[in-house]
Amino acid sequence: SQPPKRRRRYGGIRPIKPLSLPKFNVAEKGYTGRFFVRSLPMAGGQTDGEDKVSLELTEEIIQSMEVGMAPGIQLLMQGFPICRCLKTINSKKYGVDLVSFTSHPTTVIYSSKNGWDESLRLLSLHDNKYLRYFRGHHDRVVSLSLCARAEHFISGSLDRTVLLWDQRADKCQGLLRVQGRPATAYDDQGLIFAVAFGGSIRMFDSRNYEKFLMFDLLKGPFEIFSVGGDASDANVVKFSNDGRLMLLTTKDGRVHVLDSFRGTLLGTYNVKPVSSNSTLEASFSPDGMFVISGSGDGSVYVWNIRSGKEVASWLSTENEPPVIKWAPGSLMFVTGSSELSFWIPDLSKLAAYVGRK
Repeated sequence: SQPPKRRRRYGGIRPIKPLSLPKFNVAEKGYTGRFFVRSLPMAGGQTDGEDKVSLELTEEIIQSMEVGMAPGIQLLMQGFPICRCLKTINSKKYGVDLVSFTSHPTTVIYSSKNGWDESLRLLSLHDNKYLRYFRGHHDRVVSLSLCARAEHFISGSLDRTVLLWDQRADKCQGLLRVQGRPATAYDDQGLIFAVAFGGSIRMFDSRNYEKFLMFDLLKGPFEIFSVGGDASDANVVKFSNDGRLMLLTTKDGRVHVLDSFRGTLLGTYNVKPVSSNSTLEASFSPDGMFVISGSGDGSVYVWNIRSGKEVASWLSTENEPPVIKWAPGSLMFVTGSSELSFWIPDLSKLAAYVGRK
């Protein structure tokens, strides 16, 4: 089948907000260390020696969620210069691993972390009630991605299956059996989704899977991209905001950046490998010019995609890779481990910003 027509221009998808600069000079050498950070203790504190969190930011950049081994979900309101907790929701029976906002601001989908029930759950934050259970996986869910234009989402599990779901139905709509740990992602327009495993990324047209029918996804990829022979476990696959680029992180500590239309490998960045129980997170800046990534030693690195050079790094005393999200359309990124930290530049020290006033 013909691949869907996707738009390349940034402005047609999600414009950067006025606070943001056209070029992210905040990441260049010379500005390193001029960031300041607001930190919060993890919800419920540390338990059983684990401090790993899952993190999700809303489109309006006013709310975020932090998930810890407490176990539960902490809903936060981020407003400069303070960040306050709006609500903490416990999930002692099931535990909480991955979590994501739906298109409705008061509902989330999250995966379990209790080792015996791998169901996904649609939860109302308003009254703390489960709206639907999504049963189908038989091992830990390691990837969760929601579609921007429909009530669909994808999940990937260590049971070597990728399931396609509709939020209105408790049974999966599609099944893909993979040979390894999978990573999944929708593009920003919700037109396609990617499934990465075994050193390649498979691209699917999401419009072929929008009816309440059971599909075999093996019949559906319209493109398969190789990532240069890196067959280590896939951790995270993501699209840039404009859909032109995509990245893939792997267990061996590699961050691959590709052209999402041609599949051309544009660059590979190396960090410390992560353990089999951890996830190497990475994220594009809103303008798609930079990639920020965690590392197996807990550090954070930033690269300029055009030059391929490292432009900033922040060392850490922790030994686990942090969860990293770049807030949509903003000069702020967030890291989470034993603390939740909001990183923003001191704009008064940016000559480019002062010159625009």
